[in-house]
Amino acid sequence: MMNARQLPELWRRLDATVRDLPLGLLLFAASLLPASHNHGTQLGGLPNRAFDAVAVVAVALQSLPLTVRRRWPVLCLALVSLGFALDQLRGYHSPAGTGLPVALLSVGSHLERHRRTTAVVFSAAYVLLALAMFRVGPGEPPDEFVTFYLAVALAWGIGAWLRSTRIAEAERRRRVAEDTRAAERTRIARELHDVVTHHVTAMVVQAEAARYLTAAPDRLDQALNAVTDTGRQAIGDLRHLLDLLNPGHSGETRTPPVGKLLTLVEQTRRAGQPVEFTEEGTPAESTGSADLVTYRVVQEALTNALKYAHGSRTSVRVHHGEREITVEVGTEGSGSAAGSPGGSGRGLAGLRERIDVLGGDFSTGRRSGGGFVVRARIPTGSSA
Repeated sequence: MMNARQLPELWRRLDATVRDLPLGLLLFAASLLPASHNHGTQLGGLPNRAFDAVAVVAVALQSLPLTVRRRWPVLCLALVSLGFALDQLRGYHSPAGTGLPVALLSVGSHLERHRRTTAVVFSAAYVLLALAMFRVGPGEPPDEFVTFYLAVALAWGIGAWLRSTRIAEAERRRRVAEDTRAAERTRIARELHDVVTHHVTAMVVQAEAARYLTAAPDRLDQALNAVTDTGRQAIGDLRHLLDLLNPGHSGETRTPPVGKLLTLVEQTRRAGQPVEFTEEGTPAESTGSADLVTYRVVQEALTNALKYAHGSRTSVRVHHGEREITVEVGTEGSGSAAGSPGGSGRGLAGLRERIDVLGGDFSTGRRSGGGFVVRARIPTGSSA
């Protein structure tokens, strides 16, 4: 059974003509009630006339076309204006004259093309009506016709304001959607960069080292096993990332938490990089995105160490505080970059943006005695 909350949504799904039909029917019925005869808009001072068959036609023209006021606003205005002119020239003065400002508001709000032409044609038609009524009427002052024109023009202006507001809101939503898509593409690009670059760099370094171990089968076998393990890890991480892009994904942690940093360090060691790892403090119960960002900082720093300081002593220090995690990854000396793929700097820039979002600090620089250091302070508890 449909509940009350579903009714507004069902109503919005109906065609605009169906939703506007009650307004036209209500105005038509109300204007035909005997008590409402000659109690509508009176322009030009013509005396009231009793309702007859022509009056019913005038009322119908002023009310029923409102059913299509959003679908065909110009047609609606033309029919309502014709009915209004007939109503005033015959002296019926029915309440159905209310349909004219409604039709003008609808044109101002929903007409997309030929807006100026419609305004000019309507104004010219009104001038002709005013002249005709001035001739057949008791000679009402012209300012009455001017005042009425300004009043109905205000209805058009309100409709135009509603249209501009609607367009501005649609543009705002479009920009928000584009910004959201751009941010999502950037996030996916970062994740792919972090996952692929680290593993591929490790595999390239390991394969390059294996080239010189042909005379030592045992060590060559270890090196090739390391390449295989790294490739499998890369496939697993990519599979996990692709699962996250699936709309039906349950939303679990996107990457290994800080507790898996040791696995990351061991993988780098197998690639031939001497890494000293130190982890201090107790991780907070709720770290939000801090775990993910910490993992990425270490991953990117170790990737750069493999690229630009291969073989140099590297240290990784992670300290868990009550409200933040501090990370420092540094290398000693310049090492050797032979066999390592180059970089674009995108990874460090992406890390800086991530940490800025969390309200932390990120810095990189060279050591005085040679080498490179990456430092990060990452506040915990944020879900950004």
